[in-house]
Amino acid sequence: MENLSLIAAVGENGELGYNNSLIWRIREDLQFYKEMTMGKKIIMGRKTLESMPLKALEGRQPIVLTSKPLENCTNLEVYHDLDSLLNYISETNTEFMVVGGSKVYEQLLPYVQIMYLTEIKREAYADSFFPYFDKEEWNITEIGDFLDNNVPYVRNKYVRKRSKIRQWEN
Repeated sequence: MENLSLIAAVGENGELGYNNSLIWRIREDLQFYKEMTMGKKIIMGRKTLESMPLKALEGRQPIVLTSKPLENCTNLEVYHDLDSLLNYISETNTEFMVVGGSKVYEQLLPYVQIMYLTEIKREAYADSFFPYFDKEEWNITEIGDFLDNNVPYVRNKYVRKRSKIRQWEN
C-alpha cells in the first residue's frame, strides 16, 4: 500500500522491547520518531498504546488495532480486525505509519511500502521482537550512522521493490 509506512528501533536480533517497554532510549532516535510521525495517523496495538505517555500521541492521530475492547478511548480510532483496518487504509488518501508493537508489525509488514529502521548494533534481553523480513525484497538506503552513549546504530530506509508489494483486495 503506497500510503503505509513503518518505523521501529531494533537490536541485532530484532529486539524491540521487554515487559511492555522500549529497550532502546536513544534521544536522537526519539526525535527522529517524533519528526516522522508528527501529523500522521499512527497505527499501534493495545499494549503499545498502554505503554505510551499521552505526550507521545500529541500531534498524531492514533489508530489502535486490537481484538480486545478498549475503555476510555476518546480521540482514538479502534479497529478490531485487520481486514477492516486495511480496507480503511486503502480507501483513505493520507499517510499511515505503523509504530508497533510486534504483533501489529507482523500483521501489517506485508502491506508496508517504506520502513524506517534504526538498527542498534547491540543485543539485549527482550520478549518482543520485530518480525523476520527478506532484505532481498527491499531497496535499502542508509540515512545515517550514529553513536549515542557508546551505542552504535545505523538508520536505514527500506523501500519495497515494486514486484514485492502486496496489495489489499477486499
